[in-house]
Amino acid sequence: MILLALLHLSFTTGADEQQLLDWSNKCFSESYDPSGDVKLKKYDWTLTPDAFIRLRKTYDKGKEEYYSFQLHRLSDMSYIGNAAGGTLKFKTIADDIIVQTYNDRKGDIDSMATELDIPVKNMQPERIDSLQMVIKYFKDKGL
Repeated sequence: MILLALLHLSFTTGADEQQLLDWSNKCFSESYDPSGDVKLKKYDWTLTPDAFIRLRKTYDKGKEEYYSFQLHRLSDMSYIGNAAGGTLKFKTIADDIIVQTYNDRKGDIDSMATELDIPVKNMQPERIDSLQMVIKYFKDKGL
């Protein structure tokens, strides 16, 4: 609850954007739930200063998946689940999410998507609200 109040205060006083980025990226790092993906070796989920959300997943045999989209193309962010775990859903206006695979036995693939579902854990309602505020701040900044 204190974090929510601090974030709200920071939006009204023009707090340092780097603090917002640091907080959101820490939230992403702590909340991503790789447990449903047993071959996942490493992941990196970030919000960038230029308002992109990027997710890179690396698997045991070197396969990589990369997802990226600009927040000004975001049409909806929702959460399905409970405080223990669930899915964070990002929807864009059109096929605005870049989806790329590398080092895949089936070949490298480039495509576009409208929705990105990210498995998460330990998402208290206050944390989701704070994350939505940060996302909205960077989305609005980019418009």
